[in-house]
Amino acid sequence: MVDEQKSDDESLIKRQIEYYRARAAEYDEWVFRKGRYDRGEEHRKQWFAELDEVQRALAASNPGDDILELACGTGIWTKHLVADAKKVVAVDVSFEMLEINHHRVADNRVIYIEADLFSWKPIESFDYIFFGFWLSHIPSSFFDGFWYMIDDALKANGRVFFVDSRFTQDSTAQDHQPIERSGRARRKLNDGREFDIAKVFYEPAEFETKLKRLGWKGQIKVTNRFFLYGCVSRV
Repeated sequence: MVDEQKSDDESLIKRQIEYYRARAAEYDEWVFRKGRYDRGEEHRKQWFAELDEVQRALAASNPGDDILELACGTGIWTKHLVADAKKVVAVDVSFEMLEINHHRVADNRVIYIEADLFSWKPIESFDYIFFGFWLSHIPSSFFDGFWYMIDDALKANGRVFFVDSRFTQDSTAQDHQPIERSGRARRKLNDGREFDIAKVFYEPAEFETKLKRLGWKGQIKVTNRFFLYGCVSRV
């Protein structure tokens, strides 16, 4: 049964990779609440106020000199991370995302790596590891392995910061199916193509318990409506 779940999750990951490669040019519409994600002025105000809250928490955590960013996407977070860093290693499976990121950030302190995070192994260690809106795309059968990889990539006394989506229906596009807690979601592109992806939602206490089991500590927080975030370190 475990092997069947792993095989099913591997197939889901392949479709997820296809989706994010195809979505690269329109990904920022989600961040900036445009097009199918536009739900009105009050919604945008709330969204951006909560994003600002997370960005302030990120800055207050003092990321450090050597940073690893996983699933770096189009560079929304990379540009914040590189501001005071000596080096940021930015990893993403999508060449298309990396191209947009490179153009947006345009900083030679950022080193880009095109790699599948479910098989990639770090060859160096970092003061600080960040991933934004990636945690929820890790199928349950890959969760432990992902955090073991994080452990291998982190220096002694290093820290991990992440942000992800809360279980909120109006975070997604207006023409998407209602979200659920099945660990999956069906997503649609602007051209109408549809893909099944992993989408796992966490509550703070639940997630703290999962991390504690793997030897991590830290407080997981939520914004009022849209986001879950935290900064954790080894026990």
